[in-house]
Amino acid sequence: MARSSARPVVTLRSTAGTGVTYVTRKNRLSDPDRLVLRKYDRVAGEHVPFREER
Repeated sequence: MARSSARPVVTLRSTAGTGVTYVTRKNRLSDPDRLVLRKYDRVAGEHVPFREER
């Protein structure tokens, strides 16, 4: 089964500058802008915004 191009895999990088990343999928049709999620950064030891990198 082919993967849909409407839900690509994106990499989220921590804005704390620690280099921690998460990998997730997003719906490109309903959210065309860069994705920002608040996730746990285990190096910083707190929740910080993670921004989609391209």
